[in-house]
Amino acid sequence: MQRIKVGVNDFVKRQKPKTGKTFSTLSFKKIAKHAAEQLNNNCFKRGYRKGVAIVPVKADLIKYFMCPFVKINLKTKLKAEVVKRRKNEEPYIRVKATNGKELQTKSVDLILYRNDVLKETNENTTNADWELISFHAIPHGIDKMPMGTVTMMRNQLELIGGTKGIYKSEEWAESVCFWQKYAIKE
Repeated sequence: MQRIKVGVNDFVKRQKPKTGKTFSTLSFKKIAKHAAEQLNNNCFKRGYRKGVAIVPVKADLIKYFMCPFVKINLKTKLKAEVVKRRKNEEPYIRVKATNGKELQTKSVDLILYRNDVLKETNENTTNADWELISFHAIPHGIDKMPMGTVTMMRNQLELIGGTKGIYKSEEWAESVCFWQKYAIKE
């Protein structure tokens, strides 16, 4: 049986401390190796389309992933800024919390794209079967992390930086609902 290989896509490398993204004290290479082990053990679920996999991180590794979210309350101070993820993408409005305590990580999802899906938009950066694109720390109290609304918009409108996808109205509503309750900590 041939083993599935997972490479580290350049896009995931933006997930570092003080970026508002989930980050880890594990190397990207170690995270990709863990993702390959999970895929080869058939431990994953299908993502928003064929060729996208969501791989859960084993419980003993969760402590190495930091959650960037705070729960919004009436005392939360919010700051909006216009940013770009990459040079060739359109800017978007990102809202961050300037106060509050970051939430504890309950679980972590690794987001993998199959190489042929990445080639659709010329975004593959390795020759591996799958590439680690992103990872998301899910805080306690959240069972399923919705995709971000800006990501969904890019995908559905097939904008630069998006990978074609169509979403149900419930998926849009879940995403909007989440981002009304939580914010990235600055």
